[in-house]
Amino acid sequence: MIDLRFHTGVLTRTFASPLKKIKTVNVMRRQLAESISYLKQRGFENPEIGIVLGSGLSEVANLIANPTVEDYRKIPFFPLSTFDFHPGKLIYGDFQGKRIIVMQGRFHLCEGHDLIKITYPIRVMYELGIEKLLVSNAAGALNPCYRKGEIMLITDHINLQIRSPLAFKDMAAFGKSFVTLNQAYDRDINKKIVRIAEIQGIELHKGVYVCMVGPQLQTPAEFRFLRSIGGNAVGMSTVPEVVVANHLGLPVAGISVIAQECSEEEPEAVDLDTVLAASKKAIPHVIALFKNLVASL
Repeated sequence: MIDLRFHTGVLTRTFASPLKKIKTVNVMRRQLAESISYLKQRGFENPEIGIVLGSGLSEVANLIANPTVEDYRKIPFFPLSTFDFHPGKLIYGDFQGKRIIVMQGRFHLCEGHDLIKITYPIRVMYELGIEKLLVSNAAGALNPCYRKGEIMLITDHINLQIRSPLAFKDMAAFGKSFVTLNQAYDRDINKKIVRIAEIQGIELHKGVYVCMVGPQLQTPAEFRFLRSIGGNAVGMSTVPEVVVANHLGLPVAGISVIAQECSEEEPEAVDLDTVLAASKKAIPHVIALFKNLVASL
């Protein structure tokens, strides 16, 4: 005898799943629509370039002409930064002849955010119209040749957060089902950055960025492991945003400000003041890179 109750249950689950999927997609689309509507009403119209500023680099946003500033707290469905040194403001305005949006402060897994929330602003900026994304961060050196205040151009990354911002079942509704990251960092933009650094006389390293969860820094054993697998710098951000940008087909480039030095055996001990001081030292070079890069895009 056929157990109709069993088969009814299977059919119910089979047909319920697509309905749940549609509902989930609609929720995210509704949230994006509300965020975008709010920002457009406040003048965030047709930006060309998005910039994410890392720890200690907020000063770069002061160069924006005719700025429109929105606190993250006021933007519907935007996450909130819990780090005091991340101001938590979205700034729109003119920079080097381009309309740009700058995130003055970003989000991290170690703050308790999930990866969907962490990357939500990238989707918002994309829907508003950005065509390029530039990301920055403060990172610890794995390469013993790097010094505090120097800059590394990110040429590739290793994701040791062991999670993906695309690992949800509705992902295919927002882009391809599988994303190739063999050129995660746009080669043409990177070439421009290298050329600008040469012209400006800026010491620019090129290397692999390793992304960890944090907020604890690495033990000496972890440090040696990260070096052994090919890492040149390590931090707690950036990779989720880069993955989503690639999912959206958005060319992206990234730089790391070196905030911690290392010996051949282990990293130096650092605190927040050390990180911010290193970022402050690098700001003139970051500004020179971004000014010339944005003008050339």
